[in-house]
Amino acid sequence: MPAIRAVLFDFFGTLTQAIQRGPRHDRIARALGCDPSTMRTTLDRSFRERASGARGDAVTSLRWLCSEQGVRPAAARLRRAAAARIGAVAADTRLRPDALPTLLALRSGGLRTAVVSDCGHELPAFLPSLPIARLLDAGIFSVEVGCCKPDPEMYLTACRRLGVRPQECLYVGDGGSRELTGAAAVGMRAVRLTAPDLAGHLVFDADEQFDGPSVNALSEVLPMASGAARLPAPA
Repeated sequence: MPAIRAVLFDFFGTLTQAIQRGPRHDRIARALGCDPSTMRTTLDRSFRERASGARGDAVTSLRWLCSEQGVRPAAARLRRAAAARIGAVAADTRLRPDALPTLLALRSGGLRTAVVSDCGHELPAFLPSLPIARLLDAGIFSVEVGCCKPDPEMYLTACRRLGVRPQECLYVGDGGSRELTGAAAVGMRAVRLTAPDLAGHLVFDADEQFDGPSVNALSEVLPMASGAARLPAPA
């Protein structure tokens, strides 16, 4: 079994604590002339198509969301709302206390690191401002790649950018988007984060089929990455 050379992390619910939409999202909906409850429902049901870039750039995507409610805001209002959404998603984001030290330890040990996230246009905009950004060698965002996990291209794009083979990667995620079975399918070793707070996490397409190893904290992946702990190879 090849040694681990890179560790890939999901972002929302993995490097961050459990995510729920905060009050800023409702204020943005009202500013656009939309009903907040209906907007939340539309955001949920359209997540994958928006996260894959199928609804266009940030402003175009918002225009479509509004049109689903029969609302047609002016272009300037849409631009302001798109900018406000970056702040709203960032405000929902709290890094796990052990995210920074775990990444630092991995990098100090000579391992490469990346975020592989199903996301809209907001995450690529605010991730560079987070303290973990300097410890990531790559950011693979579905809205830029043009597909969502578990599509193999999400994982293979990470491998190309990191200069590693799938068999040399450890993938860590909470299991949204069937990401763990997707990682294993391309040859990566995968581990599920089962932190207690994830019971209230906003998740789409949960990975119910994955039966591999799990950890309760990010720091627990360190011995797995170094080879000190036994980690089964993918089937």
